[in-house]
Amino acid sequence: MLKVTGLNKSYGSQDLLDDVSFVLNPGEKAGLVGRNGAGKTTLFRLILGQEKPDGGSISVPRNYRVGYLSQHIGFTEGTVLKEACVSLPPSEDGVDESYKAKRILTGLGLDSDTFELDPRSLSGGYQVRLNLAKALASEPNLLLLDEPTNYLDILSIRWLKRFLADWRGELLLITHDRDFMDSCITHTIGIHRRKVRKVHGPTQRFYSQILQEEEVYEQTRLNDEKKRKEVERFINRFRAQATRASAVQSRIKALEREGRLERLEEVRELDFEFSAAPFPGKTLMNIDSLAFGFDAAPLIKGLSFSVGKKDRIAVIGKNGKGKTTLLNLLAGELAPTGGAVSRSQGVKSGYFGQTNINRLDLKKTIEEELISAHPDFSRSAARRACGVMMFDDDNALKKIDVLSGGERSRVLLAKLLLTPANLLLLDEPTNHLDMESIDSLIEALTVFDGAVVVVTHSEMMLEALATKLVVFDGGRQSFFDGTYRDFLDRVGWEDEGLGGRAASVKAGRQGNKKEARKLRAEIVNERVKTLGPLKTRITKLEEEITGLEGDAERVSHELAGASGAGDGEAITRFSKSFHEFRARIDALFDELERATLEHDTRAREFDLRLEGIG
Repeated sequence: MLKVTGLNKSYGSQDLLDDVSFVLNPGEKAGLVGRNGAGKTTLFRLILGQEKPDGGSISVPRNYRVGYLSQHIGFTEGTVLKEACVSLPPSEDGVDESYKAKRILTGLGLDSDTFELDPRSLSGGYQVRLNLAKALASEPNLLLLDEPTNYLDILSIRWLKRFLADWRGELLLITHDRDFMDSCITHTIGIHRRKVRKVHGPTQRFYSQILQEEEVYEQTRLNDEKKRKEVERFINRFRAQATRASAVQSRIKALEREGRLERLEEVRELDFEFSAAPFPGKTLMNIDSLAFGFDAAPLIKGLSFSVGKKDRIAVIGKNGKGKTTLLNLLAGELAPTGGAVSRSQGVKSGYFGQTNINRLDLKKTIEEELISAHPDFSRSAARRACGVMMFDDDNALKKIDVLSGGERSRVLLAKLLLTPANLLLLDEPTNHLDMESIDSLIEALTVFDGAVVVVTHSEMMLEALATKLVVFDGGRQSFFDGTYRDFLDRVGWEDEGLGGRAASVKAGRQGNKKEARKLRAEIVNERVKTLGPLKTRITKLEEEITGLEGDAERVSHELAGASGAGDGEAITRFSKSFHEFRARIDALFDELERATLEHDTRAREFDLRLEGIG
């Protein structure tokens, strides 16, 4: 159990945490949310004792072990497997438990061929994976994970999601991937306006409560201001009249007692809106038997597909298999070694790539960088674009060379927003964005009047956006005409389901493709019949919650109005109604959580059965 009491932390004049208190009880797994710079990582460092609080305390029981994903890369053992085993708790009976480390390493994409390598010979991304494996293998009471999906590919993320969902200890998780977080947690702890709120349930429940409470606060503040102005007018009007002196003094004292509600500080958000260029035809691009490789090793071979004017195509697969290379080929930055990429006349593409960040002019300011991309762009227009990407006022005059990687990504996104395009090529565009910004980006891509080809490991983005896929799996590249869910149901990842019962099913049926197809169809039909009613129930619960939240919001406005008018009877009536609505909403959220858990559990069971079929 972790107990945080009255915690305060500031850096100079910037207050991050103000009188923060919460408890993480045994078995609770919480997602820590808040905007970039809100203090999430700082809270982790305080819990780990890497920084000292300005006030308050953090307490844990005796012998309570805290594990975390270290950002420091430093290895002491001669092989990857030995390094991972260093973190294993001592075995009580002396049994070799290295199988636990092997299971975790394999799940994170470090196959058996790497087990005997020197860990210092791994790439930076795989060294981070090894550090994550050590944190998971240590089996602590409390596990702290700050952006654990960085440097993981989609298969490793799917494995980690299942691992954390089954985690029996306490968990504090920071991640920009809302879907990943919600699949692992029991509670949400949010840092908002330097305070912390803990709620039972997924992230959306936290944000809904915050939004509703702030709407009530703002309406109450406006009513208070109106009432205050009326009182001030009375005081100013009758201050000089002796006969009204007593009443005037009474009103003055009442104002002093009541105090004043301060206007809430505006919370800035990234506001994405891509500029679409017209395209008269139906097909923007044709890819025919595309091939590419460095030296004699082919990364891409025999890949064919087309990009329609409204397509949403996701490029998915493990790291290092050629996804970014494909985007470079589509953007014309690489020439294919075989086949062809044919672009239709009138195609105007916008490219966001991780390597493009390095092409920004380090000597220019943000404002100058945007203007240089468009010579006819006015300074005032550039400033507006800077403001949209949260580089307002003097921040727009910062030099590119002093910006963080995340800030440079935002500059590149700003340039992309300004350029009319009918084809967007995006390589991991959610990197460095917080949850709210990712939601805004997905919404903007959904309504964009053009085509989108995106490389992503985010299953949330895949579920929300993709209608077609280019899949890098099993050493091959293929085009799949369907959604990501269709892909999982009909095809699945080659590396998943290679253990236990799934392996035996696969081995028993790999010689009979007709029987395998029949069995797959049976399982898909059973899946639909089982999950369909659960999905319907979840949808009805969500609709009922949405309706009740609307009723609660209406009552909250009535309550604020009654408070402004000083109507005690109405205040009592509306307060009762508001609390009844909130109690019903909380009960429905609990029911929704149970239904969602049952749905996800059954869905995983069907996924494993499908993955085990050849």
